[in-house]
Amino acid sequence: MTKEVLIRISGLRVMDGDKEDVEVITKGEYYWRNGKHYVFYDEVMEGFEGSIRNMVKITPEMMQIRKQGITSTELVFEQGQKKMARYITPLGEMTVEIGTSRIQVDAREDNLKVSVSYGLDINYEHVSDCNIFLDISSMETAQLHLQS
Repeated sequence: MTKEVLIRISGLRVMDGDKEDVEVITKGEYYWRNGKHYVFYDEVMEGFEGSIRNMVKITPEMMQIRKQGITSTELVFEQGQKKMARYITPLGEMTVEIGTSRIQVDAREDNLKVSVSYGLDINYEHVSDCNIFLDISSMETAQLHLQS
């Protein structure tokens, strides 16, 4: 895979029977080091100045997301594991617990797909069941299809 990549992050959150879809498409950087995939990209939060630098580390068994900037945290998704983290935002700090039920990684020459299913607890209370999907493609071979 090339250094310059197109990243599509989509997610589904189910809370009290309601479903919420979210999708972000951005450019980023990809690296393969010591048997691990690394993806870096920047994110902005609407209504706040500054940005967030994201680093995603991926192995077949684990995905780690580290956010630094106006929001900071380190979230670890490991199948069959529950992991605690501090999540610091401009609006305050909270404790999150991620209970990962499934992680699936499909690595190809010019594409990396990651699918994670997890439960999310905030301040020791279960708030939702979530799925997150990452589709990372070399910029030269990325196919972007917008739906209307």
